[in-house]
Amino acid sequence: MASAAPNKTVIGRMFARKSIAQVQQESASSELKRTLGKWNLLLLGVGCIIGAGIFVRTGSAAALHAGPAVLLSFVVAGIVCAFAGLCYAELSSTLPVSGSAYTYGYTTLGEFVAWIMGALLLLEYGLAASVVAVGWGGYVVSLLADFGLVIPPQFTGPAGYTLMRDGAPVLINGAEVVTLFNLPAFLICLALSILLVVGVSESAKVNNAIVAIKVSVLVAFIVVGGLIVLSNLGELVTRNWTPFIPENTGPGEFGVDGIMRAASIVFFAYIGFEAVSTAGQEAKDPKRDMPFGIIGSLIVCTVIYMLVAAIMTLLVPYNTLNVPDPVAVVVDAFGPQWSWLAKIIKIGAIIGLTSVVLVLMYAQTRIFYTMARDGLLPKVFARVHPRFQTPHINTILVGIITAIAAGFFDINVLGDATSVGTLAAFAIVCLSVIYLRRSAPDLPRGFTVPFYPVLPILGILSCIYLITTVPPHILMYFGIYMGIMTLLYFAYGMRHSELGKGHTVTADGEMPYFPEDNPDGGTVTPD
Repeated sequence: MASAAPNKTVIGRMFARKSIAQVQQESASSELKRTLGKWNLLLLGVGCIIGAGIFVRTGSAAALHAGPAVLLSFVVAGIVCAFAGLCYAELSSTLPVSGSAYTYGYTTLGEFVAWIMGALLLLEYGLAASVVAVGWGGYVVSLLADFGLVIPPQFTGPAGYTLMRDGAPVLINGAEVVTLFNLPAFLICLALSILLVVGVSESAKVNNAIVAIKVSVLVAFIVVGGLIVLSNLGELVTRNWTPFIPENTGPGEFGVDGIMRAASIVFFAYIGFEAVSTAGQEAKDPKRDMPFGIIGSLIVCTVIYMLVAAIMTLLVPYNTLNVPDPVAVVVDAFGPQWSWLAKIIKIGAIIGLTSVVLVLMYAQTRIFYTMARDGLLPKVFARVHPRFQTPHINTILVGIITAIAAGFFDINVLGDATSVGTLAAFAIVCLSVIYLRRSAPDLPRGFTVPFYPVLPILGILSCIYLITTVPPHILMYFGIYMGIMTLLYFAYGMRHSELGKGHTVTADGEMPYFPEDNPDGGTVTPD
């Protein structure tokens, strides 16, 4: 993607943009076939969405904020995702390139916005991997306990927290257990980073099998749990669903306020729907199929999530669900006759969550890789291992960051930070659609957001609103983080930007700038 002559002013450098023509030229040279129909896109979305959120974050949203009304929180979060998803679909059909939201920002709003987007994606992918790893650890600890293998409880949670089970502190010799370190979560991050360095990737068949396992586990949970609920419906509703919306006890604690606060938490359960938008190049009829795939997959997943949440909050008191493995807590409540199914569901959850951690870490390494190629990060992050052909230094760093976060920090803090970063990124995507409509109205678009500009504006406002429901200390941490990242842009990114220097940034079919893109030798020089 070639640039024009570099702009020497600070403002000019901050808002320098990649060439839309070059981005579209890269797309035009693609050999991808348009083979995906609307049902393919819907199933793709369902497979990508269902995962960590429903297995991990639903419990704390119900226990701490919404109670049984967490069902309504899923509806709110799904609507917000629909606004953002339609904007993603328009951008992906206009600029169908790698890099996703980072590239969209670079091409529409400029380099500084792209840098900010990269910082937000570190929260969306990097910290999300840590959140899922903590949930993975919870299910592993629960499954091992079923077989009589007990990990010392001090090594199953974040540093300095009282270990809770069934809504009460865990006691050993009459004393509350204070956790030191989450060993399982730490180890899974390191192990998967090693796999990514070596170059282990999921084939389509393996990925399809994992998706089938995840969906089957939830279906089994819904069927068996639903039968148990129906056999004791009146008693369970009276015991655990009265009142359905608990009385408000403070900011973000139950009532309508709590429902909206929980929406920002279960929003995590929808991360992944962007995958549908990135398939725009392969959709048979993007104008018709993209909205069907995005909205359809969100509706299907919302219904599944609401059923799971209903069974969870009916079978056990909602205040016992503030754990990393809420589904495991509920299946244990099915009764001893279902112990075999509980083990199967936990194994299925572990397999599914392992895949999610791997994919999130992979996505984060590729964001760093793209930013390094653009000069915004040191080029060492784009250095490829001569044998494994993977960005090994980059991958090791991501593994260390996610492992430390998963090992030492509370899952609720990590999850809130992930949601804030993702919501902010979605708001920028919605803004990018508005900007591109005004700056390049004649640009060919495979799909356009309906009811423009109402839906993009609603997307921005709804994302900002959900951000405001997050606790003040999380927003303070977020502000400090973004301040540090902004300083890093001026201290390093702006000074080393390839676009700012007037260099060519490699795209398919262009002269490579990085030596590893040219393994057969030859002259490799910038413009």
